[in-house]
Amino acid sequence: MPTNMGPPPAEGNFCDNSNCPVKSHIVEQYNQHMGFVDISDRTANSYSMDRSNLKWTTKLFFHHLDLTVLNSWIQLSSCGAQYTHRDFRLLLVRNLIEEAGKSQDCPTPSLIGRPSAAAANIVRLESRHKQHWPGKSSQLHCHVCSCRGHRKTTVYKCAKCDIGLCMMPCFVDYRTKVNL
Repeated sequence: MPTNMGPPPAEGNFCDNSNCPVKSHIVEQYNQHMGFVDISDRTANSYSMDRSNLKWTTKLFFHHLDLTVLNSWIQLSSCGAQYTHRDFRLLLVRNLIEEAGKSQDCPTPSLIGRPSAAAANIVRLESRHKQHWPGKSSQLHCHVCSCRGHRKTTVYKCAKCDIGLCMMPCFVDYRTKVNL
C-alpha cells in the first residue's frame, strides 16, 4: 500500500452530520501540495533561453537540463549554501567553461590514413596556428582566387605555409572561412 494514501473512504455519501460535504484525505493532500509543480516550472524556466525554433527532442533535452540544474540548486540549498538560483547557474557555467578549457590542452590522437580535404580545411582554421603572417615573395598565384575560378598573381604569401594569398580579402578568408 503506498504511503501517500490516507484511510479508505467511509461507506455512503461524503457528508458530515450537518449534511455539509467533507473532502477525502487524499484530496486535502493534493490541494495542500499542488503548487509545487507550478513553482518548479516557474523557477526552472526563469533563466532558460527561448528555444522556439528547435525540434521537440531538443526542447525536451533542454527542459530536462533546466530541471536538472534546478534540482541541483535545491539540493545545494538544502545543505546550507546561500546561492540564488541565478548565481548558482552562473557559477555552474563558469566551472563548465574552466573544465572545457582544461580539456583542450590534451594532445589529440593521431589519425591513421590519408587526411581528407575537410581535415586540411580544419587544420588551417585552428587557433593554435597563430604564426601565420603575411610576407612578400616573388610572383605567386593566389590560392583563394584559384579556388574561386580567378587566376590572379600576388607578391604576398603566408610566411609559414608558403602559400600565395592576396592581402585583402583572401588572406583573412583563407584563415577564417571553411569553404573558400
